[in-house]
Amino acid sequence: MSSEPDWDLYRTFLAVTREGSLSGAARRLGLTQPTVARHIEALERAVGAELFVRSQRGLTPTEMGLELAPHAEALALDAATLWRTASGRPGEARGAVRVTASEVVGVELLPPILAALRRRRPALVIELVLANTLDDLLRRESDIALRMVEPAQDALIARRLPSITLGLHARRDYLDRRGRPRTMADLAHHDVIGFDRETPATRAIMARQQGLSRASFALRADSDLAQLAAIRAGFGIGMCHVSIARRDSRLERVLEAEVAVELGLWVVMHEDLRTSVRCRVVFDALVEGLMRVTEH
Repeated sequence: MSSEPDWDLYRTFLAVTREGSLSGAARRLGLTQPTVARHIEALERAVGAELFVRSQRGLTPTEMGLELAPHAEALALDAATLWRTASGRPGEARGAVRVTASEVVGVELLPPILAALRRRRPALVIELVLANTLDDLLRRESDIALRMVEPAQDALIARRLPSITLGLHARRDYLDRRGRPRTMADLAHHDVIGFDRETPATRAIMARQQGLSRASFALRADSDLAQLAAIRAGFGIGMCHVSIARRDSRLERVLEAEVAVELGLWVVMHEDLRTSVRCRVVFDALVEGLMRVTEH
């Protein structure tokens, strides 16, 4: 390596890795394609190795490119965290706070909580990331996370909320037409909505619910939002949050005694953010708002 490359070259390298093409990286970065090509050439000269090869799928990272990619991701993560921190002011509820939550919680439960927070704290900016995977708070991928599993790391501040209950629901007109199941065996005569790909979480749920299996699902989707939309549309019977279903008079819970899955809910942030006013304000607002929602 002749000299240390400019940080912009790593940013361009990461964009090409993510997009798989010079044109895609140019659009992502707001640069011209020739500029992106020059950045990659300059980084390759600096490290003394090719970083991409052309293939039918576009640009594919070489072995050296694959080795550099996770470090470039870490740089991007650190830069985003630095910018969020710099957006605030010491002692003030101002700036950006990145919150991650599952799809259903983020779409169905958080909007009114965040709207109320915005009215009280207009100087705050919320970056809301919806994913059913766990962001690494120790690496500061997010500032605050809403999790369905208890955090194990000691360096995290966590507040446990009342558990969320999942149950089987369907639209009343569907049940009027097809009949209400009285036993788990009756589900064999219904259109059941469920997951597509099996995960440890879905295996754990299915192990406790005899009569439910992937083979019996008439609609398979890994998106919780897609499943909820199908239930609301009258497709059939599916699992959803009891508190969410109660808000929709069209929905009816079935087999309540047989199917009641309790999921824990935690609001979590890194202990280093304890003194951050902007993060503490959002943390407390989420705890307060979700406490009201989950208690009913």
